[in-house]
Amino acid sequence: MLKIALAQIEIKPGHPDINAAKMLQFIDKAKKNNADIIIFPHLAISGSMIGDTEFQSAFNNDCFSYVKDIVKASSGIMILFDRPRSIEKDSGICSPYFVAQAGEMIKCDSISSTYSFNIKGKEYHIAYVCDEENIDHIKKPYDICIFAASYPFALELEDNFEEIFSKHARDSNCPLIYVNCVGVQNSGKTIYTYDGSSRVYNTKGEVVARAKSFEESLIFVDYEEIDSMPPIVEEKTSEIAQIYDALTYGIKKFLKHIGMKKIVIGISGGIDSAVDAALYTKVLGNENVLLVNMPSVFNSATTRGLSEELAKNLGCNYMVVPIQESVDHTVSQLELIPMNYLEKNLTKQLEVTPFARENLQARDRSARILATLAAVFGGGFTCNANKAETTVGYATMYGDSAGVISALADLWKYQVYELAHYINDEIYKREVIPQGIIDIVPSAELSNAQNVDEGKGDPLKYPYHDFLFKSFVERNANPEDILIWYEEGTLEENIGCEKGLVKKYFSSTKEFIEDLERWWRQFTGIAIAKRIQAPPLIAVTIHAFGSDRPESQNGIYFTRAYRILKNKLLSESN
Repeated sequence: MLKIALAQIEIKPGHPDINAAKMLQFIDKAKKNNADIIIFPHLAISGSMIGDTEFQSAFNNDCFSYVKDIVKASSGIMILFDRPRSIEKDSGICSPYFVAQAGEMIKCDSISSTYSFNIKGKEYHIAYVCDEENIDHIKKPYDICIFAASYPFALELEDNFEEIFSKHARDSNCPLIYVNCVGVQNSGKTIYTYDGSSRVYNTKGEVVARAKSFEESLIFVDYEEIDSMPPIVEEKTSEIAQIYDALTYGIKKFLKHIGMKKIVIGISGGIDSAVDAALYTKVLGNENVLLVNMPSVFNSATTRGLSEELAKNLGCNYMVVPIQESVDHTVSQLELIPMNYLEKNLTKQLEVTPFARENLQARDRSARILATLAAVFGGGFTCNANKAETTVGYATMYGDSAGVISALADLWKYQVYELAHYINDEIYKREVIPQGIIDIVPSAELSNAQNVDEGKGDPLKYPYHDFLFKSFVERNANPEDILIWYEEGTLEENIGCEKGLVKKYFSSTKEFIEDLERWWRQFTGIAIAKRIQAPPLIAVTIHAFGSDRPESQNGIYFTRAYRILKNKLLSESN
């Protein structure tokens, strides 16, 4: 029997000492369980997201020193692992992966080749790959395909990978072993969670062994028995449950990586800050979370009461810090102190416009209160933005777009509501997020025009705009595409929103086009600057802002075809 161990380990990027020590622990466990082969995830020693560290010769030499430690540990067991990131630059080794056996390195040159290894006096043909794009280029025949990965969690990928791996196992008539890592890695702007989900496929393409998601584990299979193992029938995990697991795991691991144990959250009585409060409390414990309500004259008694109710339900530290006095003081200072144009000896008084007053409130809350409280409390403060707001920059720069981490910025508004229900029903199993917060109209409460008691709120019509913005981000749709679908009467079908919303929200073609252009200008204009300066977010899709969507500030543009179609539709509607 050929006993194979799948090592689903947590990889800490840029820390080969920690990673190698973990590998050696798992190798020792595998030996004690009489495993013949142990397989590690892709880039297990260096991690995949190590930034410019990979260009440091000293770091690469350091990684190679730990490679030697792993090789030494291969007495009595074969170890399959990828070379560290860019190690060949200084070591002269160009192998895509390493195989260590009997204390020595076995040279392997091609990423899509099959190699023969003698184990227990028997020859096995093993194919090794770490990229799904190369899986169909492996030279045949072989006895088993090993896919060593370093794939972050994304909602869209799981079913896709299942199909790819299952099909390959069936087509090749060989078992396939998929080994992935767990942990959190980041690109500086985007935080990625790694769920592992390592598994074994039989020749029918069925999963016969699987490691738990987001947990380190070492699972064993006997190669000769893979086809006789019963297939695993797993209940499909809901999308919102997967999102919750990824977010809480990402929060926990990322904050631990940066050494942060406490969090301050500005709570408004709205859904986004409430969901964030519930998430961070579950991860850090209520004693390590400080919730702060910062009312101005525009904040209703309703939202202030809901904020206090949320804090009581979660049992967190809670403060009410009014901002009106400081806002008025700032306005008074700016309007009373003259602006001097020294070159011409001119003096002018400035006027703080209503719009500037709105943004002043957001900046006062974040830059003055939350940032200072975070320092005093001994932690950081959060950004509570969702993806709809992030897409069009519906946030104040240096205000509510600031923070140390943004947990919800890859979730559309409708997903935030779904998450709120899931947290109440499945996680806390009681109403920690008050129903009033779920029911109230979303509002920044920065002026009388956003009076929630009068049913007034944000300019975003989320049941429609969520899906319009989603088409911008996930389908790369342009206003030209939107206007074509509008003319055809297929817009709602194409963007995925509820039927009838366009007619409900827009009384004319002119009003529809004005709305489209308003948000497109935001999305391709100032919102880019805001996203570039926004905190790192936790990715749950392959379309997260940051590394997944590199952006340039090129200015707003409408295609010629769009302008022609716009003029045609407007003339026809007159």
